[in-house]
Amino acid sequence: MERRRFFKDGASVAAAAALPAHGETSTPPSHTRAVGTAHLLELREGLRSLYQLDDAFGGGDVRSLTLRHLRRVKRVMNTSNYPETIGRQLQLLVGETAEHCAWLYYDADEQDKARRYWGEALTAATVLQDENLQILVLASLSMQASYEGRPREGYNLAQAAQKRAAQYGSPVLQSLIASREARALSLMRDTSAASKRLADSMRLAERAARGRPSPDWAAFHGQAELDYAQGLLYTEAGHHHGAVEFLRAALAHQDRTYGRNRALYRLTLARSLVQDGEVDEGAANAVDSLEHLEEVESGRVMRRLAEVTTLLRGIQAPSAQDAADELTEYAEERAAS
Repeated sequence: MERRRFFKDGASVAAAAALPAHGETSTPPSHTRAVGTAHLLELREGLRSLYQLDDAFGGGDVRSLTLRHLRRVKRVMNTSNYPETIGRQLQLLVGETAEHCAWLYYDADEQDKARRYWGEALTAATVLQDENLQILVLASLSMQASYEGRPREGYNLAQAAQKRAAQYGSPVLQSLIASREARALSLMRDTSAASKRLADSMRLAERAARGRPSPDWAAFHGQAELDYAQGLLYTEAGHHHGAVEFLRAALAHQDRTYGRNRALYRLTLARSLVQDGEVDEGAANAVDSLEHLEEVESGRVMRRLAEVTTLLRGIQAPSAQDAADELTEYAEERAAS
């Protein structure tokens, strides 16, 4: 499906929930209106649509809609009448939407704002004592800490999430968090412990059918993610040939609905190919990634593009220089648009 049509269809659903209903203003009316299950389902469907758009295209196009959706849910919660059961669900939806705002800022590489919204989400999870949201936020903060070069903190956060996940009883969820632990250990240069924890993650994923289903937010975790994690582990250890094998597998296993991940995986594969001495193939994959990038708005992916461009620029080979020129031209045109 074409990006424009997919985004328009999904955004229409999200906007319907994010924008004020007919006759509603941004200030509280003189009388409050009743909110029931139908209103709650409408708001939750809006968030679900925003998740889908982000998976396909990255957070750049989706962030403003998600922020508006968060304001909408807060306004409904603060200006409406509802029973206690609906009130709790509205509070939870505020926390879940704040968490998604955090993720979108993380993907845009705006980490201070991401921390702010993850803090808001964790507050909601703590007040409601909602373990699912607590696990999600702690696992996300672990991911961010590792990304920002704070692996010890990332490991501690992942362990805190894992303690709660063990009680939740979902092998897929435990597998996802174990892979975050492995990533942090790898960045701490403890390759042996990282390999062991990643092996644990793979064994847990194989038990998926025998445990409690994972929460919806963990649906992305599967073979592609595990292959990618193994590729990154080899990269950190300097085993670029091994990394190439697993990054190829990650790209092959990645569902096409996750457009941002496919762009990131191909650029990471290009980087490992170049580091393994396969300059021509690495350059070709880097240029091929531009096709994926046409569909994606992601600061993290553009950061990886810049890394690969710098790597190619430092190699005195015609294929590397030509690819670096093409990547640079693309990045400049995109920045100007």
